[in-house]
Amino acid sequence: MELEKERAMSDLFTQNPVVAKLRDVYTSFQERREALGLTNPGTVENIAKEVQRDVFLNNLSFSGLRADLTKAFGVAPLFQVSHALSMGSQNQPPYTYAALYGSPRVFLQANVDNDLSFSGRFNYRWTSALVTKTSVQLTSQGNMISLENDYTGTDFSASLKALNPSILDGGVTGMIMGSYLQAVTPRLSLGLDTFWNRPAMAYPPELNISYAARYKTADWIASAQFLAAGGIEASYWRKLSDKVETGINLNLQFAGIGPNGPMGGLKKEGTVTIGAKYDFRASSFRAQIDNQGKVGCLLERVVAPPIRVTFSGEIDHKQNAAKLGLAVSIDAADQEVMEQQEKVGADVPPIPF
Repeated sequence: MELEKERAMSDLFTQNPVVAKLRDVYTSFQERREALGLTNPGTVENIAKEVQRDVFLNNLSFSGLRADLTKAFGVAPLFQVSHALSMGSQNQPPYTYAALYGSPRVFLQANVDNDLSFSGRFNYRWTSALVTKTSVQLTSQGNMISLENDYTGTDFSASLKALNPSILDGGVTGMIMGSYLQAVTPRLSLGLDTFWNRPAMAYPPELNISYAARYKTADWIASAQFLAAGGIEASYWRKLSDKVETGINLNLQFAGIGPNGPMGGLKKEGTVTIGAKYDFRASSFRAQIDNQGKVGCLLERVVAPPIRVTFSGEIDHKQNAAKLGLAVSIDAADQEVMEQQEKVGADVPPIPF
């Protein structure tokens, strides 16, 4: 009896004409999709990474004196510890200890500073396409937890992230973000980014949707984001030579109530930033300037294979302020670790950072 039921269910999905037609349509769609030769376009979060992360100084500029000492104990799997000392900086603690472990499936990182503020990350790769990322921050100012799932398809990327989610107040609170970026042609990619926020049950939830586009060629990349809060951010990156990269970023924000509102009309604020990066044999130089009168530069030089010196400078003409920074980084490793690094092949799956 049970065997007949299983056979009937199997016939329902294999011999049913409606199911067969849907299967044929899906198969035809997949074949045409593969014939386009589409590749993965990246993520919405990194849609302008060539400009904002590779050329600009957004995550690299610093002030004061800094020294980083890193000791590697293994390469496959990766295991290292580091000590960071800082002086004269308001953003960096005087001392930070960090430990890192990475394999093709697991990534672990933990940091603790002199104020006992703790931050940690744990990433796990379920498959070659699906990675779960978690992060925790415990500080005297407050705590934060983040849960994220990233799926990297053949021609698309999808992400779902929750920040401080909770159901203890009788409903869902926190921030939930989702993004999707799809390659439409070998050069053009389109996507959207959603943001849902509810800090407490006493407040109504807010939902904002932003749209993104990216166009990539062999020598230049253009991207644009239409922000839900009322703004446009556009970037253009171009590779002038093997050693020179340039980028420009436009951020235009709209504020105010309206042309007939009490604010006296719609207020527009915009920032334009231009930057360039020069790669030399043992050093790299970045420089940028914006329409607000802020000029910055960053010079990184490898003095010897384990020693790197970094100089950071910034002048804000509008605020009449200047910042200078100098850092020394030393990456130490035993001879066995260095030999192990040379033996690691390129076919090893990457660490899920």
